Amino acid sequence: MLLAPSANAPTDVLRWSEGHYINVTSATLPKTIPIFPLPNVVLFPNVFMPLHIFEPRYCEMIQDTISNDRIIGMVLLKEGWNLHANPNPPIYTVGCAGIITHIESVDDERYNIVLRGFERFRITQEDQTRTYRLADVDMLPEKISKEDRTQLDRDKQKIKRLLDQHQSGKNPEAKIPLDMPTEDLVNTLSQYLEFDPLEKQALLERLGPSERCKALVDLLEMRLLMGSQATPPSRIQ
Repeated sequence: MLLAPSANAPTDVLRWSEGHYINVTSATLPKTIPIFPLPNVVLFPNVFMPLHIFEPRYCEMIQDTISNDRIIGMVLLKEGWNLHANPNPPIYTVGCAGIITHIESVDDERYNIVLRGFERFRITQEDQTRTYRLADVDMLPEKISKEDRTQLDRDKQKIKRLLDQHQSGKNPEAKIPLDMPTEDLVNTLSQYLEFDPLEKQALLERLGPSERCKALVDLLEMRLLMGSQATPPSRIQ
């Protein structure tokens, strides 16, 4: 069952149309947001991510979020999270906030949602008094100078050549959308190529798209040099 927005939903951020929130335009990151920790997922700005929500406390988080601003902060759990008795194991402090652009209720107990990343953040303090986790956050804007833009456009062709070498004609479905802005391409590849979660976290923590692009190129070159067959970056997760 698709859920309509509440009367409190900010109409200047997204518009509801045929079961979807669309047109992310002017979302502002609140000072305090709910956070959703996962062991293998890293969200990047302006990239979509589908999620299936089934744990009761995070279903409660979704219910609260859709009646408010629909913003969730995605964060990565630290290694060894499953060895902690505490229900709130350690997390990395840099994450990415996403806006729920699509939500579907499944059996009134679970949710299928789609997030669109829009702003990186750093956690300054946590509130663990609720069933789900809340955090005070500082924004980490993605800034691009004119020089960065020029370098990004140069690196776009380098990324394409590296991926072509990795593919070697074996994965024609892994197409590169050349009409995508370079910073969005870098973020999309960072999120969906089969890198380790810690490698993705390191990419997210780069100071901006230009530095992230350089790190992405380095990762692709390293994988090509090693001839890795276990996790070829040309495969899309």
